[in-house]
Amino acid sequence: MTEMLWTESEIVSLGAGELRGALAMPVNGASIDTRTLARGDIFFAIMGKQRDGHDFVAAAFEKGAGLAVVSEPTPDMEKLGPLYVVGDTLRAMEAFGVHARARCGGRVAAITGSVGKTGTKEALRQCLDGQGRVHASAASYNNHWGVPLTLARLPADAEFGIFEIGMNRPGEITPLSRMVSPHVAVVTTVAPVHLGAFSRVEEIADAKAEIFDGLRKGGTAILNVDNVHFDRLKSAAVEAGAGEIIRFGESKGADAALLEASLQAEGSVVRAAICGEDVTYKIGAPGRHLVLNSLAVLAAAVALGGDLALSALALANWHAPKGRGERLVLEMPGGTVTIIDESYNANPASMRAALALLGLSEPGRGGRRIAVLGDMLELGDASREHHGALAGDIEAADADLVLACGKDMAALWESLPASRRGTYAESSDGLEAALLDAVQPGDVLVVKGSLGSRMGPLVKALKSHFQESKR
Repeated sequence: MTEMLWTESEIVSLGAGELRGALAMPVNGASIDTRTLARGDIFFAIMGKQRDGHDFVAAAFEKGAGLAVVSEPTPDMEKLGPLYVVGDTLRAMEAFGVHARARCGGRVAAITGSVGKTGTKEALRQCLDGQGRVHASAASYNNHWGVPLTLARLPADAEFGIFEIGMNRPGEITPLSRMVSPHVAVVTTVAPVHLGAFSRVEEIADAKAEIFDGLRKGGTAILNVDNVHFDRLKSAAVEAGAGEIIRFGESKGADAALLEASLQAEGSVVRAAICGEDVTYKIGAPGRHLVLNSLAVLAAAVALGGDLALSALALANWHAPKGRGERLVLEMPGGTVTIIDESYNANPASMRAALALLGLSEPGRGGRRIAVLGDMLELGDASREHHGALAGDIEAADADLVLACGKDMAALWESLPASRRGTYAESSDGLEAALLDAVQPGDVLVVKGSLGSRMGPLVKALKSHFQESKR
């Protein structure tokens, strides 16, 4: 195992800046946020739109930072601890990341897609954990800050690296994929997301295909054969030099093929053929979308050199994270209420998947299925149309009641029969009192919306109002 993530000599050799002062402790991590900084971390003082990291250098050293990377040093800073003085702190973090990637001899995967990136990354981490030292993106660290930060944390002796890469507009994935330089690139799917920055869904497919710009020559591309943009993505992968295309899904010709699935409220049992081998396994989280993504996960595990049987077995321990399908059971007078927390983000594809989860759930005696929905953002001129179209998914899920907020979610509200209308508000703040008043014992709720719709506070309000069950 590597005893020290970054040595003083390595930092000097980067040539990205000037080291002032000697390291006084082992440097074993990297951070851009003093709230989560651990002792021995390098603190990168990133200059953001809202905050300047230089304002937090003192706090970083108070929490035990081993080094601060700054572009605007002051005499007071130099008294606090060792500094690495650079022209641009973000560029310096990228230099750390590129160097860390170059020194690591492990196998690396990069994952993108309109939906399912984080869940797929976490499932692949779960599969490979125990088969070697695994390093993966924390949370949803998938942007121009998160990817180089994750790379800067990459140990030289990691045997597997798993990176999530996202985008909001064209051209964002290419530089990140080139930094990651993956052996395996996964595109979960292409769907109408971030349409405010694109005129057609085909442009979204092209932006996702940028992940192949960093794929190592002869590497493996894992693509959703059921997606209408499969041929477009395949052509881009082949043109970029992919040596192998693995198709996953239900359609004819899939290399990672779904043969049978039993969908249940708490998880699924799956029978699949993965690259020529039949395998039956359990998934610890529910949803057909996770069943399909599990095919890509197992294909990626095999492509990275993992053992298929061990990987499939590990999926039984795959549980949905906070805000992305986590199930909470809360105690209330007379029984319990179940919350499916999907509050982290939303787009038409993930909203349909969340409503399907609600449909799979069985309410308790006297309980109902309730959808608590906020706006899906960044959908451009067609936003109201996408919101209104969810009425069919509400019906398919057999939802008894809908509570909605946001100007575009009003289009769904107007499409619903009066029997399904609970409460509508312009913002999530205006929905809280009605939500707390509406829930009854036995209810199952799904809470879903884009991050900017602020649906997370509604989950927090429910948890504050009712006690979480210990059962």
